[in-house]
Amino acid sequence: LSMVFSGEKDKKEIERIAIEVFRNLAKNSVELVNFPRINKENIDRFVRIENRNILDRAFANGRGIIILTAHFGNWELLALGLRAKYPGVTVGRKIYFKKYDEYLNKLRRVNDVNVIYRDSSPKAMLKILKDNQILGIVADQDVDSVGGVFVNFFGKRAYTPAGPVALARASGAPIIPAFIVRQKDDSHKLIIENPVELVDTGDKEKDAVVNTQRWSDIVESYIRKYPGQWVWMHRRWKTKARN
Repeated sequence: LSMVFSGEKDKKEIERIAIEVFRNLAKNSVELVNFPRINKENIDRFVRIENRNILDRAFANGRGIIILTAHFGNWELLALGLRAKYPGVTVGRKIYFKKYDEYLNKLRRVNDVNVIYRDSSPKAMLKILKDNQILGIVADQDVDSVGGVFVNFFGKRAYTPAGPVALARASGAPIIPAFIVRQKDDSHKLIIENPVELVDTGDKEKDAVVNTQRWSDIVESYIRKYPGQWVWMHRRWKTKARN
């Protein structure tokens, strides 16, 4: 926080944001264990979806939708909120502590929130899109085990997954950013953004960087607006660029 907001926020404000980060995560945990109490009938009490018409138009094209989000707000509740309205699968990582991984997936499956692990075959992900479903991707972290590119993130070069753009190119599915924002009363607003406009110059490597930068800029804009709702403890800039 001090690195990113140097010159913008004083120490007192940075400390306030840091406390808010952990407070949000604690609330996320309480909400997560209460997932069995949430269902299609009462989900609207907890999550209000804004701009659903964007999703409805995209579904009409029949090529599926890549929902791109971040470890922001209560991202698990985002998946549940969308699954209550639309068919889809979320791409996730396998948690190393097996018992917690099993417990988390059990909570997800209560409301039919299914997860495909990110090391699964790309064909499996493309099949989801071919079936005109949502493929949810949380792509805001530095993961050196997946293919990525370096883009500007808060003024610094950050290694960022290139998978969303590659899947969009292979399937024709739009990349639609979506973020769940915790409100003051602890309800949630799930905001659907317009599809990312992808460039196609024929140069795959350059296009991958430009297009990844475009969606990454949207992620950054939400974090700037609601800094207390992102997981700042992640080492976002751990991978160093070679040039």
